Amino acid sequence: MPKGYWVSVYRIISDPEKLAAYNKLAGPAVRAGGGRLLARDGRVAVYDAGIAERTILIEFDSFEQAVAARESAAYQEALVALSDGVERDFRIVEGID
Repeated sequence: MPKGYWVSVYRIISDPEKLAAYNKLAGPAVRAGGGRLLARDGRVAVYDAGIAERTILIEFDSFEQAVAARESAAYQEALVALSDGVERDFRIVEGID
């Protein structure tokens, strides 16, 4: 079964305090949903229209598990804390194998 991935690229962080509150809630919510953090805030080489801001990659055992984690009550609470504190591109993508 193909894995699922959360890919989140932050364009603008306008309120670091909201991001910190989100981080406190999102980490446990992601782990409870079966997510494994693969990359966060490491070195990045940016090309084309890329943005060198915060980038997160999280792996789940399946696409369905990734969607369920995003829709969970715990993660929804994290999103409320984040509210308008950032502008980001968030996607859930299905792996090839």
